[in-house]
Amino acid sequence: MLHTAPGFPTLRKTAGAIGAVALIALGAAPAAADAPGPRLALGEIAPIDGLKPGSSVDVPVTFTNKGTKAVDKIWLSYSVTRGLSQAELPSNCLRYEVSSFDEAPSHSDAVCAFDQTVEPGVVYAPEKSLTLNVLDRALYDRLRVAVATTDTAPGDGASQPVRGTGPAVKLVARPDATPTGTGSDAHPDWDAADVAVTTANTADFQVSGARVKGRVGDTVALAVKFTNAGPGWVLRDAGTPATRVLVKMPAGTTVTKAHGFCDSVGSGSYDCGTSQSWVDEQGGETYTFTLKIDKVVPGAKGSVALAGESRPFDKNKANDTADILLDVTGGGSTGGGGSADGGSTSSTGGSGTSSTGGSSTSSTGGSSTGSAGGSGSTGGSSTASGSSGSASTGGDLANTGSGSTLPIAGAAAAAVVAGTGAVLVVRRRAAQR
Repeated sequence: MLHTAPGFPTLRKTAGAIGAVALIALGAAPAAADAPGPRLALGEIAPIDGLKPGSSVDVPVTFTNKGTKAVDKIWLSYSVTRGLSQAELPSNCLRYEVSSFDEAPSHSDAVCAFDQTVEPGVVYAPEKSLTLNVLDRALYDRLRVAVATTDTAPGDGASQPVRGTGPAVKLVARPDATPTGTGSDAHPDWDAADVAVTTANTADFQVSGARVKGRVGDTVALAVKFTNAGPGWVLRDAGTPATRVLVKMPAGTTVTKAHGFCDSVGSGSYDCGTSQSWVDEQGGETYTFTLKIDKVVPGAKGSVALAGESRPFDKNKANDTADILLDVTGGGSTGGGGSADGGSTSSTGGSGTSSTGGSSTSSTGGSSTGSAGGSGSTGGSSTASGSSGSASTGGDLANTGSGSTLPIAGAAAAAVVAGTGAVLVVRRRAAQR
């Protein structure tokens, strides 16, 4: 169940999606295949895997002008997600740091300008490949390379550019090389490739439970957590939550308000998603609920457990589940509640007010109000138990349903990193995380 907006399109959709945006932005119609002019085509770039934190890797790039007209100036850009960084840049390159926006994670863009003529039919490459450093948090990352006849500097949300300090790099012709790639009729003046970059690293996903105390008839607050203890950050495909968490309430309670990221799946259980398709190291979610204690059920306890997507990077399974303990004073029943049934009902035996959290980006690209879980009771309380970590609290969000398990990013396909080509002609809304 993804509580996150579409964000990065997957690799299979990249060319079409970016081409459509480019045409809208530029107010142009697709160029005919036989129209005179340049037609840029990037050479293939293979997925990069087996890297180690602290290492580095070179990115070989070639391209060809398959059109009928020479180009007087070329821009090459390299955009990487937060597990990677560009090493020292040449002086003809500018670096931009771009904040996360909508469903795009933060990334770093290097844009290099080459004041050289690019002739038709010739393969070109930078005389020195760009080097990427692999950071301690690297796990599943994305690299996007683009070549264009116009400046591909990012728009809104980007920092002021910092010029490279290394010697300027030139393009060199490789007349003996065979041109690869085809380019696109829809955008002959640019081409792009998205590359999955995988690092041999781990990320410890864990949950923490809680102890709820109160009298029969009380309305009490419950908060449980999901935390990524790192060291790696985790980036999934767009449309996939970072993880899913199954929360089962103790018997003898009724949920009167559920967290906005959580959907009832019956029998007092809730399937909870995440606010984004990625989770930083030491990040996570806090899921808050309001419970009414209906009656005493001896030995009643609930649970919180990681569920859903495969986690081959998570080697520690001991903290994947935790208990929700219920301490009830006073016997009997309020007469109307019964055991937890996962439904949303009003309190019949207790009083109290609940508070909602702030707003958050919706998993479907929109935002709507939902219960973020309130606090307040007629004498009850909730205390977190189990492992804990720094986690962000979710805001109100409409539920979209959980669906089936979705594939992991990086191992499956790279998604587009914003910051290249004609996409960057469009001004984008930046939402600071």
